[in-house]
Amino acid sequence: MGAWQPLPDDLPSEVRHFVEQLRQLKDGTGLSLAALAARTAYSKSSWQRYLNAVQPPPRQAVAALCRVAGVAGADAERHTVRWELAVEAWPRPSPPPLAATAGEAGAYEEVPTVPWWDRLEEPPRSPRPRAAGRRLLLTAVLLLLAVLLTAVGGAVVFG
Repeated sequence: MGAWQPLPDDLPSEVRHFVEQLRQLKDGTGLSLAALAARTAYSKSSWQRYLNAVQPPPRQAVAALCRVAGVAGADAERHTVRWELAVEAWPRPSPPPLAATAGEAGAYEEVPTVPWWDRLEEPPRSPRPRAAGRRLLLTAVLLLLAVLLTAVGGAVVFG
């Protein structure tokens, strides 16, 4: 702990501050990179890249580190804000010449594979209209069947 390689001199101040904060969080856990990797969905080599400012971490990696470090609430939110500022200022590699790129050249994208325990709360998806209509029809048919069976049963008993 604390034996970090120096950050590049030309690193923007937002990125430098953010990475230093991540390093402090990681050091505060007392975990090695391998142990941190075991407690999160990110590998040891990914954490090395993130904590040495080689690559920006996904937002969910920051959330996972906060969770492991026991940081929650407003403190965790501050790390998210620092992440947003750092990602905006993060040096972007030059795009390869004549390469067909999707979207903005050098744009940073979050890693879409996030463990379920680190996903931000998503609103429940509404059922497809057809599925909802089918369920409603099935319920109506079952209720009608129940009423008919009750009427037939009552006619037999009282009839």
